Amino acid sequence: MKPTRDPRVTLDDLVEVLLNKGAVLHLDLIVSVADIPLIGVSLRAAIAGMETMLEYGMLRRWDEDTRAWAERSTGRRELELRAGERHVVHMRGGHLLEDGFQTTWRPGTVHLTDRRLVVLRREPREVLWETELAEVRAVRPETERTIGGEQRTRLRVVLADGRQTLLSCTEPERLRALLAGTCPGPLETSPVGPAAGTGDGRTVLEGHLWYHEPRRDGPLWRGGQGRLTPDGLMWKSPLDSRPALVLPADDITAVRTEPGGSPAGGGTVITVETASQGPVTLTADEPGRWAGALDSLRGAAPLPSA
Repeated sequence: MKPTRDPRVTLDDLVEVLLNKGAVLHLDLIVSVADIPLIGVSLRAAIAGMETMLEYGMLRRWDEDTRAWAERSTGRRELELRAGERHVVHMRGGHLLEDGFQTTWRPGTVHLTDRRLVVLRREPREVLWETELAEVRAVRPETERTIGGEQRTRLRVVLADGRQTLLSCTEPERLRALLAGTCPGPLETSPVGPAAGTGDGRTVLEGHLWYHEPRRDGPLWRGGQGRLTPDGLMWKSPLDSRPALVLPADDITAVRTEPGGSPAGGGTVITVETASQGPVTLTADEPGRWAGALDSLRGAAPLPSA
């Protein structure tokens, strides 16, 4: 950013810059009386929208702690806990109803306590599905493609009596890990085989990834978490409840690295050509590694840099 003194700049312009780009203040102030310095002020501050702060690694601990507190307090209000029961986590999700005549997803909220796994609907209030954690024997991820073509990971819960049910949630990997650490008995959490789902669920590459997200007023670099499996790529910002980018493996037609402005600081971006979404631009601290992993989904050797 370069200094400007444009008299046409309005408050709206200032707010837009603060939210989308941010500003850094460096201030050294000395208060003197009768030419005698009495008070010194040295100020270094960064001012930006929360999304920008999180993308640049600032206030992440505060954001995580605040979200965790809100999650715990909201979950306790929604779910009636038993005496001595502790609420662990809750997230948006649903339960697949299979009664022999119909199969339908019933949306609600998935609650995990140290004793139960519950899918609860708030209005009208109803427990859609519930089990004691002592009865859970396996929690297996299954990947399926929705009607809109998006890859979704579901969790198949297997109970001690052989009954099974399929759950959806916004963070399936997190819920699976929490169940593995909370259930009192041994828990099988390995993914289902390719015959039962659309992929084997393995994580090929996972880490911080930048996405050049198209917007009405122009594309914007956003930082978030990328996860690459044999099924494709999923990208999600810390501020999003659902992935903002899902690229199925069979939709990727070409992958290349090329020079370009990058928030990662390396000057290299990754262009992924897709059959349905057109070109998608990404970048990372190790763009070559991500480009090679993405291109390997097509069964070809990584393409050379431009």
